[in-house]
Amino acid sequence: MSAPSVSTPKSFRHAAVIYRGIDEMVDRVAPFIAEGVALDEPVLVAELPDRVRALTAALGADADRVTFLDMAEVGRNPARIIPAWREFVGAHPGQAVRGVGEPAWAGRSPAELAECQLHEALLNVAFDGLADFELLCPYDADALPGDVVAGAMRTHPDVGTFARAEDYGGHEHALLQFQRRLTDPPADAVEILFREEDLAVLRSIVRRLCEGARLDRDVTEDLVLAVHELATNSVRHGSGGGVLRGWQEAAAAVFEVADLGVIGDPLVGREPVSEWSESGRGLWMANQLCDLVQVRSSDLGTTVRLHTWA
Repeated sequence: MSAPSVSTPKSFRHAAVIYRGIDEMVDRVAPFIAEGVALDEPVLVAELPDRVRALTAALGADADRVTFLDMAEVGRNPARIIPAWREFVGAHPGQAVRGVGEPAWAGRSPAELAECQLHEALLNVAFDGLADFELLCPYDADALPGDVVAGAMRTHPDVGTFARAEDYGGHEHALLQFQRRLTDPPADAVEILFREEDLAVLRSIVRRLCEGARLDRDVTEDLVLAVHELATNSVRHGSGGGVLRGWQEAAAAVFEVADLGVIGDPLVGREPVSEWSESGRGLWMANQLCDLVQVRSSDLGTTVRLHTWA
């Protein structure tokens, strides 16, 4: 009689590595990549172009067996990064895979860095127990604000030999981040209460504000579509309506749609949905159309904030 098979739980290993300067990053990250290549594991590296060049040079011939993505492109909106990792893991069923991803870098705005921190927390929700996947996330301590580096220690169960500033927060931390309120809109933001009969007016208002921000026509139409989808969701799922707010920032147009509905899944908008699905379609579309999307939801309601750079 043959022995019963024993299933091995799928393990997601999520580690941060803190470095100072690009040379130290290469010293700490290149061996992790080379180890994956030696084990014949699929390896995906999502990094900024200068880091890709430095890692490629350090890896030599091994670099030909690694897939590289430009993080400045795939991670411009951090909500697009988890779908990229899902696609990579899904392309190698039954295999152990590993990756390197650096979503936070110098020059990111405070709103972008907040979304990078939420993204890192949500990675644990997206992959824990679902994939044999080892992900290393570098953080440049010389270039990033201290609270971002400290935040990495809340979102990564492993930070190597670097002392944690705070304990790893797990899924509970991810949910708390998703429920946390966004910063208040500026006092001069346009604010309009809307219901279903007001949707056409909202589209006109969004176009006018985009024109004031001197956005290209195609970009404007993308924003009009994204706001319309979100406002329609508010009508259907947010007690029949909501609030649209819009304002301009330096070289950017910002819109937010708020309502009394509650979203229970913090990964909403980060997973593809079918064309006929009503759940998550608007947020998925917004993430594809906008440079940055911030979603927060709690018992007090839901706010979705869209940023597009001029």
